[in-house]
Amino acid sequence: MTRRSLRLRLALAGAASAGLALLLAFFSLSLLFERHVERRVANELAVHLDQVIAGLWQDAAGRIDVVRRPADPRFDKPLSGLYWQIEVQGGQRFSRSLWDTALTIPPQPDAAVRQTGVKGPGNADLIALSRSVVTNAQLGSVPVLATVAVDRSIVGQATSDFREDLLPYLALLALLLFAASLAQIIVGTKPLDELRRRIALIRNGSADRLGNGFPDEVQPLTAEVDGLLQYREEQLLRARERAAELAHGFKTPLQVLAGDVERLKAAGQMDMARDIDAVIKSMRRLVDHEMARARIADSSHHASSNLAKVIASVIAVVQRAPAGQNIEWIVVVPVNLKVRIDPDDLAELIGNLCENAARYGREEVSIHAKPNGAMVEIDIRDDGPGIPETLLPYVLRRGGRLDTTSGGAGLGLSISESIVQAAGGTITLENAGPGLRASIRLPGIA
Repeated sequence: MTRRSLRLRLALAGAASAGLALLLAFFSLSLLFERHVERRVANELAVHLDQVIAGLWQDAAGRIDVVRRPADPRFDKPLSGLYWQIEVQGGQRFSRSLWDTALTIPPQPDAAVRQTGVKGPGNADLIALSRSVVTNAQLGSVPVLATVAVDRSIVGQATSDFREDLLPYLALLALLLFAASLAQIIVGTKPLDELRRRIALIRNGSADRLGNGFPDEVQPLTAEVDGLLQYREEQLLRARERAAELAHGFKTPLQVLAGDVERLKAAGQMDMARDIDAVIKSMRRLVDHEMARARIADSSHHASSNLAKVIASVIAVVQRAPAGQNIEWIVVVPVNLKVRIDPDDLAELIGNLCENAARYGREEVSIHAKPNGAMVEIDIRDDGPGIPETLLPYVLRRGGRLDTTSGGAGLGLSISESIVQAAGGTITLENAGPGLRASIRLPGIA
């Protein structure tokens, strides 16, 4: 696929969109998981806080302390990350895990449980839950600020572990999304392949319209293209008709001028007669060429000709001419070989080349044809003197002629080239030593 490929653009856009969506999903899920862990930690801290408050009692010295300690062993392990602390009567009691560090807790104006962020041992960030309570009358109705806290890093570590576990699944999801995107692209662009196939059928003559059967999004385009093809055919038809009318319109004036030339010759004005006759011949070559081009069928893409039958019919005519009577014709052409060209155009093409070959050939003319891929190659070779190399390009031009004594217009090879080009083929001339070889390539029909 090239840089301008629609499939490549869709694939890149799909990959970019999926990548962005997965990236957002990664961070969003990480944030949601972090919030979930924080809520779970807060719930656990609430349980620990209740245990701390429930364990408030007087110690042996008569001070308010947490006599019944929470069961979690981390409270007894120094710097474990889980801590409790109470503030009562201007003093503090705290878990062994705090070691010698006291937590700075903001005052609590009421008995509600409040969650705050505080600094702990080693300046670590903690999540703290605090509640202000008053002991019962038996303990002297003393106000106590109870706090439990946990190191926030456990939330970060849990989130980091979650991200590591999430990445492989997101990578697998990315592959699945990319595969689904490719499948969607293939299915979505399938009508374009069908459109290209039908255009190819129109180009090689197997069809003349795109037709229906396309999705709703593509059908308006195909309808416009079919309308354009119809309009083009109508325009070409009118153009050919105008060219033919114009060419026929020149015929009568040229015939009148030809009569004037004869009268000038009879009057002895030979120089003037020759000048006018030269102009007449030049104009007649132009008119004949345009008439021939107008006659070439534009429907050649939809035409079909059996090459062997056309060649046989052409040779049968050429053999009756004086130049072709003494020529041996060697034809090697498959019986069922077909070419995409109008039979009349093919007959004129082969006829022009065979007439030239018979005119300049000495003893034999050979015609070989074979398929070569989508094309058919035709070689027509005589054993005559050939053409000087410097003049080979000239003979295919309109009116280009080497023999000025035959009385023709010099249009045979030029018209042949026009026919071949209209059919989508090529024609080349080369000296074969001896003789001249005409190589023609025409679209074949399987």
